[in-house]
Amino acid sequence: MRAGFLGVVGLLLATTGVAEASGQPPTRFAIKAGRLIDGRGGPPVSNAVIVVEGTRITAVGQNLTVPAGATVIDLSRATVLPGLIDLHTHLTTAPGGAGDRMRASHVDAAIVAPLYAKQTLEAGFTTVRDLGAPELVDVALRNAIDRGAIPGPRIFAAGLPVSATGGHGDLNGMSPYLRIDEFSGVANGPAEIRAKVRWLIKYGADVIKVMATAGAMSEEESVEAALYTQEELDAVVDEAKMWGRRVAAHAHGAEGIKRAVRAGVVSIDHGTFLDEEGARLMVERGTYLVKDSYEDRWFLERAPAWGYPKIILDKLALIVAGHEAAFKLAMKHRVKIAFGTDAGMVPHGENAKQFRDFIAWGMRPMDAILSATKTAAEVLGAADRLGTIGPGMLADLIATTDDPLADITALERVSFVMKDGVVVKR
Repeated sequence: MRAGFLGVVGLLLATTGVAEASGQPPTRFAIKAGRLIDGRGGPPVSNAVIVVEGTRITAVGQNLTVPAGATVIDLSRATVLPGLIDLHTHLTTAPGGAGDRMRASHVDAAIVAPLYAKQTLEAGFTTVRDLGAPELVDVALRNAIDRGAIPGPRIFAAGLPVSATGGHGDLNGMSPYLRIDEFSGVANGPAEIRAKVRWLIKYGADVIKVMATAGAMSEEESVEAALYTQEELDAVVDEAKMWGRRVAAHAHGAEGIKRAVRAGVVSIDHGTFLDEEGARLMVERGTYLVKDSYEDRWFLERAPAWGYPKIILDKLALIVAGHEAAFKLAMKHRVKIAFGTDAGMVPHGENAKQFRDFIAWGMRPMDAILSATKTAAEVLGAADRLGTIGPGMLADLIATTDDPLADITALERVSFVMKDGVVVKR
């Protein structure tokens, strides 16, 4: 378990509120929804009432009687949905100049991360999976949010990504005499990899991220080469499973995707050069595709002015060109697609703009919503408490005055956010 007794007590106090801790009854809300999309995929329900007590939803129904003593929140002119989930964020980074990493430290990342967390939450994303941060800043950020010290989404933190020497999680393109004094996720061979996974879990990782292939934003030669052997990827997943953790695989190239799926990862993140064999294998193994797209196009348009080297620009261009085909291939084979944006490569709070690509490439609006609610909660192993609206679920709710089933960009204009039964934006 990541928290000891005192950590559990602190989390309970933060989520249930001081009133409950002092013996007072929990806060009760009755939310009147003009239209309710509950995250299960059925048609919207009109004139619904959602009753919230403390951190949980206790009742949902059409024209439900408002309980005595409940504070009424009138969203009768809005569409209410479950809080959105982004499965691929980096809350410690933001887009900018090519040399920023050499001029800043993890202290800088820790200072700005609360701002990015707040922007993400207010955009309607009440839960995120944060897949890579320096010096365990994402773990500290998660803990501060859980304590109620700062506002932000619920975080499933990965800490440092596990990477091969020279791979996407290593520092490439520099002199061999350059030394960076910081924690490293670099590990080679099954024994080193198992030790690294144990170290990450010891210091707070909720999920393990592995760099199964090369990537764009590092200076290794390829963007798609497989960087770990099958045996090494098997060790990542086996060790994580022993400690009760799931594994997300950064994977662009077809071979690395297939090795990661065979190893048993819960999700392939990016999946840019997915092929037919890989898609069939993902369906067979029940592997989710966490598909990003918007951020690479957005970043590539600005990267030349920010001074990024040609090798990175060329790799980004290949990735941008590959997104649509991979998405459509996954749709063709009925691969389970979940929502993840790689936020940090785009400004935080703009996560919902990616829904535009999902719709443009043939996904129904309801399925796009499910990708960031019910399906995303399944990836986290948290579908028993997140991603849908119903009795017993955590009270994570958002609202927009427009209808996202008619215009998916409505999710870019969230006007109400509740997380854990606390209104954070109205």
